[in-house]
Amino acid sequence: MISHTVLFLPHNKRITVRNGENLIRAAMEAGVHINASCGGEGVCGKCYVIIEQGDVDGGITEKLSREECAAGYRQACLSNVKSDIVVRIPVESDVDASMLNMQSTPRRATRIMEMDFEQLKQNGRFLPPVEKRYIKLPEPSAKDNLPDVTRLVNYLKLNFNEHRLVIDLPVIRKIPGVFRKDNFKITVTLARPVQTGRKTHIVNVEPGDTSDKRYGIAMDIGTTTIYGRLIDLSTGKIMADYGDFNKQIGFGEDVITRLIYAEKPGGLKKLHEVSLETINNILRKIINDAGIDPEQILLVTLAGNTTMTQLMLKVDPKYIRRSPYVPASALYPPIKAVDLGMALGEHVTTLIYPEISSYVGGDIVAGIMASGIYCSEELTLYMDIGTNAEIVIGNREWLACAACSAGPAFEGGGIKFGMRATKGAIEDFSIDPLTLEPMNITIGNVRPKGICGSGLINIVATMFELSIIDNLGKFNRSLHTDSIRQNDGVYEYVLARADVTHIDRDIVITEPDIDNLIRAKGAMFSGCMTLLKEVGLSIHDIDRIVLAGGFGSYVDLEKAMTIGLLPEIDPDKVVFIGNGSLTGATMACLANHIRKDVIDVIKKMTNFELSETASYMNNYMASLFLPHTDMNKFPRLKARIETRKKIRLT
Repeated sequence: MISHTVLFLPHNKRITVRNGENLIRAAMEAGVHINASCGGEGVCGKCYVIIEQGDVDGGITEKLSREECAAGYRQACLSNVKSDIVVRIPVESDVDASMLNMQSTPRRATRIMEMDFEQLKQNGRFLPPVEKRYIKLPEPSAKDNLPDVTRLVNYLKLNFNEHRLVIDLPVIRKIPGVFRKDNFKITVTLARPVQTGRKTHIVNVEPGDTSDKRYGIAMDIGTTTIYGRLIDLSTGKIMADYGDFNKQIGFGEDVITRLIYAEKPGGLKKLHEVSLETINNILRKIINDAGIDPEQILLVTLAGNTTMTQLMLKVDPKYIRRSPYVPASALYPPIKAVDLGMALGEHVTTLIYPEISSYVGGDIVAGIMASGIYCSEELTLYMDIGTNAEIVIGNREWLACAACSAGPAFEGGGIKFGMRATKGAIEDFSIDPLTLEPMNITIGNVRPKGICGSGLINIVATMFELSIIDNLGKFNRSLHTDSIRQNDGVYEYVLARADVTHIDRDIVITEPDIDNLIRAKGAMFSGCMTLLKEVGLSIHDIDRIVLAGGFGSYVDLEKAMTIGLLPEIDPDKVVFIGNGSLTGATMACLANHIRKDVIDVIKKMTNFELSETASYMNNYMASLFLPHTDMNKFPRLKARIETRKKIRLT
């Protein structure tokens, strides 16, 4: 990948970016403020910069005179970096240097943890749960008139040492025609047991040699979204990926609402049907994108939270939300995909990740397997941030877990202008500490439509550090600015005026919005602190932190620590695993040993019900401040705030 260096003057902040990176995003990444309120579409006309060395693509608009263009003026949100450049922030976008340098630190994105298929192969653990074998059976004759099934079973025993073979009726029905279509040259598909010595199932037979055509599908069944991934089981190559919103969201945004709906007459059946509708749409999409024959799909591996799993299986989930919070089952047997309602062949086996408890499901178990916590010496804290926040602590010796309901704020729920992380959502933000002029960046660099979860965190963290809001999330009424105003008795800050938004009205953040975020982050932080205390540890004992979930990929670590969502830790200890559920399901497609390992994980896991843990509520109440009632838990933030106060006094 080609990269370039961008130097911002007069602040002497330097950052390396990929070729083609948008200049205003580079500034945000470096912690340099440029006035901009339109989200990066180029309509507010406030983000002008001067290119002193190097060159950029774009950035010349009709608002710039010929002389300004010749002098190097460009509109930052429309400029893309194509070489090493030196950029000067003009006086109209500049602020007092001492304040600017205190305003924000460069974004600290998490390091990405990726699956290493080659290492899986080198370790001899690349062995999918299903496999194909091409064989040439001896043809029957007057002297050799064994039944077709017996002929097949005997051949596999003699030539491949396959014993304890099982064959189901649908396969027996296919065998006579398939065997004779290509003179008894066939490909047989075998489904492996979890442990050696158990029964191996013959799940399909095909004429000719199709042994090089074997594919699997990994799926993450999420509360909000469902993702599917098509994988070549011969090479480990990902052929296609696709995600879509779970159609169940029409019956409730969170699991509790859906659990309640499932108890209504016909509710469970309806939730099952719409979930399968989403799944089948995704299956069609990835199969078409990969351009493969759907008959060559052999396996589906699924991971989802406990509620989503039971709804998909049409298992009554009513006792999940009632004390003592008991799911129907922790383990599920292999199931035919067609029996679940999937639009796949009869031979396709479905493997489902097991659950720990009502609120720590197969998606978290899959993430544990994907992150390698269960086989690592390092003491690891695993956090899946979302509406339902799950936390796991441990290593290869022991594991403990807990879940807490953070609410929908991280996905835009309960926020006046909240929205999911789609085009037009404000995802990044900074503010001029003197004029309080905003700098908004939206997904897609278009006019703002609302605020997504990562944007909400960045906005609140920035305002808190600049004392625009206090530790209760209340606006500083003494500031002289029309950006802070009272509307129907509620104080709010104007992020973008109607003339630069996509919705033709002002986009604001209100005190109730901030309060909803404080409650959500308080649930996450207190869950983490409670679990640490219950196992006799502190955050300083942790060697590594793994963040999972779609939302976690966009979290700015420093901003998350500033509001008290995450404990204040060394950012270098943090890695991001992305969609841990989907990654774990992918691993289960490629490595049969995962099915055995996961049973060991279930056995060593201790689950803590936070609602039954006395210290949780105390921790929660202490977390309902920015960042916490005890600022000593956040020494770096405390030092920054104290330094800023000294600068103001001088």
